[in-house]
This record gives sequence, C-alpha cells and structure tokens, in this order.
Amino acid sequence: MTDHLFRFGAVAGHAPDWTGLARRAEDLGYATLLVPDTLGTLSPFTACAAAAAVTTTLRVGTYVLSVANRTPRAMAWETATLQTLTGGRFELGLGAGRPDAERDAAELGVRFGTPSERIERLSETIDAVKDVPILLAASGTRLLRLAAARADTVALGVPPQATEEQVAAKLDELYELAGDRFDDLELGMNLAAAGTEPPAWLGSLDDSATGVLRGTPGEMADVLLRRRDRLGVSYVSVNAQCLDAFAPVVERLTGT
Repeated sequence: MTDHLFRFGAVAGHAPDWTGLARRAEDLGYATLLVPDTLGTLSPFTACAAAAAVTTTLRVGTYVLSVANRTPRAMAWETATLQTLTGGRFELGLGAGRPDAERDAAELGVRFGTPSERIERLSETIDAVKDVPILLAASGTRLLRLAAARADTVALGVPPQATEEQVAAKLDELYELAGDRFDDLELGMNLAAAGTEPPAWLGSLDDSATGVLRGTPGEMADVLLRRRDRLGVSYVSVNAQCLDAFAPVVERLTGT
C-alpha cells in the first residue's frame, strides 16, 4: 500500500538527563526525538535545540505545537532558527490543540479560539513556515482535509483504544480527501506503550487496541509490517519510557 520506509520516533516531555536521552535515542537508531507542547513539559523549541546540539543524525521535532500558543510569524521565526542551528534536522509538528490545550492557552494569556479559527491559524502557520517538513496531527474531517492538502506527514489523532478498523476508516477518509497526493503522504501513529506493561492511566485495553504493542520484538515487528501493508503507516512514534524495550523493533525495521 505504501512505498514509504519505516522510521521511528521517541516522544518525551521530560527526562532526568535530557541530553543523555537524546544521545541514547540516536544510538538506538531512532530517527526522531519529539517534544509535546504543554505547560507541564519542557519548552519544545528549547528542548529540541538542546537535543540536536549533542547529536549528529537524530532529527528533532514537535509533537505537536498547539497553534493557539504562538502567532504564525513567531512560529516561522522559531522554526527557521532551529532549522539553521540543527543543520536541517528539525521537523515541525502542528495541531489545533489537544482537549486540555485551552487551559494552557489561558495560563499563557492567549486566546484559544474556536475550532474553525484554530484550523485557519494552522493554515496561516503553514503559509508562514518555509522549507521545513510539516507534520499535522489530524482526526476530524476539517483537519484531515488540511493535512491532505498541505502536510508532509499526517499523524492520525486516534486514541490508544482505537481498533485497526477505526484507523482504516480515518485513512479511507484521508484517501478520498487527498486524491493523487495520498501516496506522497507519510502516515504516522503514536504508541502509548510497546514491549512493556501499559501505563496505569490507559486502563484496561484489549488486544484490538492499536496504541499498545505487546509480545516479543519479532511479534511486534510483524504487527507493524502487517499494519503498513494494510494501512500504510510507516512512521511510528513511541513513548520514550519504552525507548529501550522497543529498540529491537527499531533495529529490525528501520529503513525496510
């Protein structure tokens, strides 16, 4: 279904040794270290700069920036700076704001806006940013339409409990919206846990949940290969708490 090769990212908002985490992710073969945009985590642009400064091949990115928190011009300024300082290793991940992002916006003293206003802000931000890979987190039809037209990578905004059938339905919609551009899109999904016991906050998950991978490295790799064949998902990010446990899968599949 896709000609895209596998690549893998680690998502982290904090670490006792942040630069050590970046080096470890690079050593284990991860393609990217991704930083969320919340007031309870590290400042994403600064964290990305610090990670890039101690690595040579690791790409760094945001996963994902809430567009309500910064103007398009400010986003373009920060992005251009990081692209220069990292030697082109920065990837910009954007979103319209997770469910609790409105609280962060209020603490920052900025207006969160309506869903329509935030989607328009997303489009304006993409217009403002130059020469950087764009990842858009999308789930609803309006965001999927924007991602289909403007993104390089589409991160499917589905909960960990989502089944493959539910993911497939989202991708069918994206396929219809993207038309001839669909094959150019890199499709991404995030794993809340892989190779370790799921965190307690996830509650109980059955075997159909796509946000958790269980089993041996070989079994997990087989699941991802099957999902790529069926769904086209080739960019897989994982909670950095699973960095070492998931590393054998990264070694098996990267570049295949």
